[in-house]
Amino acid sequence: MKQLFRVIQKAGSIIGIVLLCMLVFIVLSSKASGGEPTIFGYQVKTVLSGSMEPVFYTGSIIVTELPSKHQAYQKGDIITFQSDGRLITHRIIGVHEANGKKLYKTKGDHNNAPDNGYVQPDNIVGKYTGITIPKAGYIVSYATSKIGSALLLFIPGLLLVLSSAFSIFRAVKELEKNNVHSVG
Repeated sequence: MKQLFRVIQKAGSIIGIVLLCMLVFIVLSSKASGGEPTIFGYQVKTVLSGSMEPVFYTGSIIVTELPSKHQAYQKGDIITFQSDGRLITHRIIGVHEANGKKLYKTKGDHNNAPDNGYVQPDNIVGKYTGITIPKAGYIVSYATSKIGSALLLFIPGLLLVLSSAFSIFRAVKELEKNNVHSVG
């Protein structure tokens, strides 16, 4: 039983460290690039509204694939696009052609009416891949804040100090135990 507990504890520690490293990577790369981090042509976006519920909920993280040149989208695709200086992720409900250029009519699944106007291909920043991590956006949003970034740098250092102190404490206890046995 003790052995199983150690294995579970070790696995939990490894998973925690990997998740912490991923969070540090996301925060540092977004700070460095001034935007969303890109990994192998994919980006992570935080959902800020409920317009696409129940596909994904507010506070979720979604993964989008960056657009390639001359990529065409079709009805039913979920895209992220720029509109009035902000990012919106909605479903394409219609594809129209004007002056040899495709235009996309979009709507949030939870919205009653379609979006105003059409989305031009140049404004599309990604296509939803179907990967969603519920509630993780709250953590990323907090981690990218000033306080969250500071804590993200402070906590790993604190954990290393605590781990070292624990190791030293165990080693001292072991030495004391061995000294008691050799004296007696």
